[in-house]
Amino acid sequence: MSPLHILALDTTSRRGSVAIARDGFLLHQHSGDPAATHGHRLPGDLMRALEHAGIGPGDLNLLAVASGPGSFTGLRVGVAAMQGLAVARGLRIVPVPTLEALARAAAAGGADPAFHAGRVAAWIDGQRGEVFAAMFEVGVPPKELPPEGGSHVRTIHAAVAGSPASVLDGWDLPAGDSSILFAGDGATRYRDVIEARVGAGARVADAPLLSATLARIAFEEPHRGVAPHGVVPVYVRRPDAELARERRQGRG
Repeated sequence: MSPLHILALDTTSRRGSVAIARDGFLLHQHSGDPAATHGHRLPGDLMRALEHAGIGPGDLNLLAVASGPGSFTGLRVGVAAMQGLAVARGLRIVPVPTLEALARAAAAGGADPAFHAGRVAAWIDGQRGEVFAAMFEVGVPPKELPPEGGSHVRTIHAAVAGSPASVLDGWDLPAGDSSILFAGDGATRYRDVIEARVGAGARVADAPLLSATLARIAFEEPHRGVAPHGVVPVYVRRPDAELARERRQGRG
């Protein structure tokens, strides 16, 4: 049987990451240069990952991409790059919401090795004083690929965009609850807000690279794959450019 090669891409943050997996085992993962835009780094980042893994585009069987929320421009560039590759190679794409990938990566020990399973609050810095946030119940994921039985993820609070305080208000968290792992660059940026609500014992961890987790999810759940045109970005809030255009039109 031919090996199953999966190429996964996350462009929802400035650094992003690319990963290659074979039959569920990670071959390569690297992050990008945050000083350069994804538009300048792609498709070079993809080609470099393939080279490191020792395979070519023709060896790929499935693609995975972070579908948002996150950087609007980065998200669009990443999705477009994977759609182009999928069309050229006749492949399907597994789109994975970024907050889900972040929660699963965090629970797997990528953010806090002491955390094993439970509730994960995934927070992405949304700029403008806001975060993109969602909460999940994440089961114990296996340490190696392929997984035995897969990961178990349940959405407790769906994705929202808002100020850190308003998110916590909406979740109605009890004071002193340190059982939740807050993960992501939004969590580290607004650690003080979290600690003011949850207490000094709040568990807060930075965002791990997500592309290996995207590849894992694609391997575990290939049925989530869609045709290239079926990838729909998850924005949660409307793009800044659209809001700015409406403000200009309103002034006119």
